[in-house]
Amino acid sequence: AGATQAEVDACVEYAEKIGLAFQVADDILDATQTSEVLGKTAGKDEAVDKTTYVKLLGLEGAKAEAQKLRNEAVAALEPFGDRAGPLKALADFIVNRSS
Repeated sequence: AGATQAEVDACVEYAEKIGLAFQVADDILDATQTSEVLGKTAGKDEAVDKTTYVKLLGLEGAKAEAQKLRNEAVAALEPFGDRAGPLKALADFIVNRSS
């Protein structure tokens, strides 16, 4: 409603990047946190030999990938300037959360 195609494309780019960043962060938490901290069973991905970003890239590589995806998501919001503040904060929360 009133958005230009460029703005829609920017939102799609943000959504795709932040969705992947969420998955990477989830994989990192599953590998590094306890069940008590997570509020769910920790280590279950490894227990069932699931392919995860940590398994593919190593822990440090996964952390770097999460940060890269966060940066790309935030960069996609440039057309919105200060109006994108809440979405930028959400991106930070997603990659920096501890549970």
